[in-house]
Parts: sequence; C-alpha cells; structure tokens
Amino acid sequence: MSSPKTIRWGILATGGIAQTFTKDLLVDPTTRGVTNVKHTVVAAASSSSKTRAEQFLKDTGSPSDAKAYGSYDELVKDANIDIIYIATPHSHHYQNAMLCLEAGKNVLCEKAFTVNAAQTRALAAKAKEKDLFLMEAVWTRYFPLSIYVRDLITSGRIGPVARVFADNSMASNPEETWSDGKNRMVNPDLAGGALLDLGIYSLTWVFQTLYHTQPVDTRQPPKVLAALKSYGQTGSADEATTILLTFPRPAEAGGDAHAIATTSLRIATAPGGKDDVPGIRIQGPKGEIQVFPPAFRPTRTRLVLKDGTVEDKQWPLPGPGKGSGWYNGFGGSLQSEGEGQGMFWEADEAATALVEGKKEGKYEGLAESILIMEVMDEARKQGGLVYPDKIETTEYPVQL
Repeated sequence: MSSPKTIRWGILATGGIAQTFTKDLLVDPTTRGVTNVKHTVVAAASSSSKTRAEQFLKDTGSPSDAKAYGSYDELVKDANIDIIYIATPHSHHYQNAMLCLEAGKNVLCEKAFTVNAAQTRALAAKAKEKDLFLMEAVWTRYFPLSIYVRDLITSGRIGPVARVFADNSMASNPEETWSDGKNRMVNPDLAGGALLDLGIYSLTWVFQTLYHTQPVDTRQPPKVLAALKSYGQTGSADEATTILLTFPRPAEAGGDAHAIATTSLRIATAPGGKDDVPGIRIQGPKGEIQVFPPAFRPTRTRLVLKDGTVEDKQWPLPGPGKGSGWYNGFGGSLQSEGEGQGMFWEADEAATALVEGKKEGKYEGLAESILIMEVMDEARKQGGLVYPDKIETTEYPVQL
C-alpha cells in the first residue's frame, strides 16, 4: 500500500468557520477510514494583523512552523501552499478567490460560492484558464449520510423522486441579536440575509436529491418561482425566502418533479432545538426519505416505505474519539468530546482531486454550483433584492 499524499493548506481568514475547518482538517484521516491523503496547514492569513494569524495557528493546533501572514496578498505568494481554503463572508469570495487563482493557487471556497452566478462563472473560467482546481465548500454533500441518501434514490427504493421539501431556518431574533445591523446575517454590505447563508443548504438538499441523481446528459435546470420577505431594519437583506422549483424530466423518468426550498432567520425548522421533525423530506411513489435537522450537519435519517417498512439510521461523526480531550464546534457550541464537525470530508475530496489531477468536486461540479447560483439570482430578482454594486460586480480587483 502506498503512503498517503500530504496536501499543504493555506487558510485565508481566521474567523469562526476557518477555525472549525482547520481543527477538523488536522484530525488524523484514518479515524474516518481515509488512507490516501493527509492534511497539514503551512500558512494562515488575517486581513487585520499577523498577530491574529499567529494566534489562529496556535488555537487550531497547527504545526509550529506554519507561517502567519497579515495580508492575503502575502499568503497567495507562499510557494509551499498546494491549496487555499477561503473562509471570508460570501460578499468577499469573488475578490478573494480571484486573488488566489491569479496567483496560481488551487481553491476550496466556502459557500455560498459567490454573491451571483456571473461571479461564479468568472471564477470557473479563470480556474480553467489557469488549469487549477476550484470547488465550492458545500461540506454537507460529502457526508456519508448524504451519499447514502443519494444511493437510496438511485437504487429506486422510493421510486422516481416526485417531490422534495427542504428547510434550513434558525429561529433568531434579528433585531436583538444583530441590533446594530452590521452582522453578516443582515448586513447588505456583506450580502446578508437568509437565502445566501442558510437557504443554500435547502437548495443543496433539493439539488443533490432531485438534480444530481439524474443522468448528466438528460437533467435540465428547474423553473423557479420565489417569494421573498425583506428584513425590516435594512430592507436590503431577506428575512425569509421560499422557492418553488419545477424540474423537467422525461415521462419515463417520472415526469416533472417539484421541490420547495425554504429558509428563515426568525422561525425554526424544529422548535426548541429538539430536531424531532424532518427538515428534509424526499418523496416518491414507493415511500420517502426523511433527514432530520440541522440540514447542514444531519446525523439521522429515516426511510419510510409504502409497504410499512421503516428504517432509522444514526450517523455519528468520527474524530479523535472519547478520552482525546479534543473538541470542535461552531457558533459558540461544541460537539461531544472527540467528535468532529464534519468538514474534513470536503477537505478529503479536494485533496484527492489534487492527487488525481481533477479540477472540480466529485459530488458538485462547477456547472452545478453555477446553476444553484442562478436559482438564487432568480429568487432575488423576483423578490427585488439587490446588493451594493461593489459586491455584485465581476470587476477585479475591487477594494471591499
């Protein structure tokens, strides 16, 4: 057996999601059965100061010789980096990713990929021009749970999918929680609102079950009908968005299929955080697949068939394990001791692609990322939601 290939990562930005990703990244891959690749962090950059990058490297347990930079320009010039993970707000993804690609760096970029489809198309074109790997970090697609759900669909156990309900909502009190309006969830200058930050997961479940599972040569983009509720304080962010999608399909494949993707800042997928009702329901003539919240990090599924069969499955997340003294989490909450967040699987996919010479992700290629951005563009258009020109533009470079 050949030894695993070590992929050298640079981390662009040092906020909460970057810390969660990096801690997961450095977990021994053999704890999740991965033996072809390993990961290391060789550099991190903060746009505010080198000191902050140094502290980030210490906090995440990165190697002691990892370099700290006080600017993204310095990071992309580091010759020891194989791939850069971008963890800035999605309002900044286009400018940051273009910086990396122009410097000849492979990129794994947080979701939502960009603010609009034109930006994603421009990044994809640049990656192709430079012969570089580029992938949207939709981590949920790479969970074994998600692979199982897609396999259930393609096996035909519920028949051709006819309808999907998918929700990702967070039950916040935005006027109190983000009273100054500057938080990325409500700030128009950071492309705030429910759709791009939360709704991307609702659309992820719709697309990975009702589009990605169709044959590549016959699947078609959906028709989109959307309703958007503006957030009162800013008026330039959405508080809630509902999208009805019709996926054209030949009669022999079940005919047209419907999906409803919903998201809200103010109401919960499952009230009280009990997560006892399915946030995703994938329905066919023979039964349905239920996925329980949170949509972004689910750990429980249920298959309910027309013949009375019920199959419940738990999907615990691997990691260093109990007794390790290691913890990871996000947004102020930690998972159980030794349990990873689940971001390592997308890192494994990116690393494997680099080793194999592939230029995009296995479970969501660039064309599908672009299509999902187009759906969000259309939802915003129908709801009248426009962000400032400086973050909608495809011009580069633009100072944000």
